Amino acid sequence: MSIAQNPLSVEVTLPREDVALVTVEGYLDLDTATEFQAHLANQLHHGRRHFLLDLSGVPFMDSSGMNIILRVYQEARELPGSVHVIDPTPAVRRVLDLTGVSITVPISDKVDDALALIDRRQASPEAP
Repeated sequence: MSIAQNPLSVEVTLPREDVALVTVEGYLDLDTATEFQAHLANQLHHGRRHFLLDLSGVPFMDSSGMNIILRVYQEARELPGSVHVIDPTPAVRRVLDLTGVSITVPISDKVDDALALIDRRQASPEAP
């Protein structure tokens, strides 16, 4: 059985020069993870340091999606930058909570909340 009837849609907008808002719709799993990763890698290549991952349209995410979120989180931290998950569906939130990803990667209800968090962290950066 193919999940081709649930293709992944990824849209990238730039609320700020160094911030990529990545809106994902569809199943984020082994079949679609490569496409998601390609969009994130492209934004890293273009100098984005902060990633807002809107997962409100993702009804299902497996470990492939989680691994990509953690990978971009590691890469963004080295810049330094950040990754924020925006409004995950209950099923995705459960996966993030059960695996502990939500402890590492901040989860916000709205894009504005995540942008405010970025601003607060830039105003008082952690000691090296």
